[in-house]
Amino acid sequence: MDFGWTESQTVYRQQLVDILDRELPSDWWENYAFDGPCHPKLMEFARGFNLKLAAEGLVVPHWPERYGGRDAEPWEHIITSEEMWSAGEPRSSLYMGTNWAGPAIMEFGTEEQKLEHLLTLSRGEVLWCQGFSEPSAGTDLAAMSTRAVRTETGYRLNGSKVWTSYAKHADICFMLAKIDDAGNSKGAVTCFLLPLDTAGVEVRSIHGIHMEDDLNEVFLTDVDLPDSARLGGEGKGWEIVTAIIHNERVGAARYEYSRRALNRAVGYLKERGQFHGAVKGEAARALAACESARMLTYLVIDGRAKGRDAGADTFIARYAMVMADHSVINFISSQLPDLLTDPGDGMFRAFFGCAITSGVAAGAAEVQLNMISGRYLGLPRGV
Repeated sequence: MDFGWTESQTVYRQQLVDILDRELPSDWWENYAFDGPCHPKLMEFARGFNLKLAAEGLVVPHWPERYGGRDAEPWEHIITSEEMWSAGEPRSSLYMGTNWAGPAIMEFGTEEQKLEHLLTLSRGEVLWCQGFSEPSAGTDLAAMSTRAVRTETGYRLNGSKVWTSYAKHADICFMLAKIDDAGNSKGAVTCFLLPLDTAGVEVRSIHGIHMEDDLNEVFLTDVDLPDSARLGGEGKGWEIVTAIIHNERVGAARYEYSRRALNRAVGYLKERGQFHGAVKGEAARALAACESARMLTYLVIDGRAKGRDAGADTFIARYAMVMADHSVINFISSQLPDLLTDPGDGMFRAFFGCAITSGVAAGAAEVQLNMISGRYLGLPRGV
């Protein structure tokens, strides 16, 4: 791996820094991003901000030109994520679309679906959410009960989803449902692209302990969708999900957010004359965790750039991100607990909420370990 950035990549990063400096309001952390990228005020801000990103070609430069990109390397994708995520993700859930929903459509969608969804994504016009988990089916997607029944014009969906981040204000949901006669329980899982303004869709907020606006329930009552809303073949949901999780797991550069929060904490400690002795050692350990996650993520991106098949590196990198989040928030909590409480520092509050969820969001930490041990090391499942 070449550890240096090219001149064009450096220029690209500076473009991102410039637009963030220019567009983010002065009270960004205190009044927009303090409660994470799901906060209604941030999601409203993202509507205009994403259009400005698109106008400068900063949404999906790594996509093919015909779908709104400019055929850049995957490195520009991770550069975008580093700058946006560490700024509190002002794109809101557009990142879901660019990280994994878009690539899934690019790989499995019809040409009509590609032109519709990929172009609206590249123009920054839509916000996405993910409808996977259910009240009785969290990590066990085979246990889902949401059903899709064929109709004359397409499908009718009934069921519910839970823990659906962004759903209250998003435009479209990447939804999973079962088609009863598509074979066995796993094979029946099918993907749908569900506009959330469809009749029969109801979204109810759940106030989480970490962020007030993060979680939602989505109820589907006789929701009619056309055939064109199905992504891939009937019963091909597992194949699609398996493909996209490699994009989802490292799509959000949480390690960079962790590192910048750590840098901010060290700055406060220096101002207070408290950055010495054992405190420096604890900061160094947290920094090592951040840089380990960065290097492991870069290994995954390097594989994409060189056309290698995805492997265990994705899950190792994702687990390392969790460890980085926890290392940094533990350091801040022990050294600067006063800044995590109101009125406190808005960035620390936002990062604290993010770190709480890092072991669950985008695949629980234990799931990453299970994938590594079972799928790649061949170890037996626990009894």
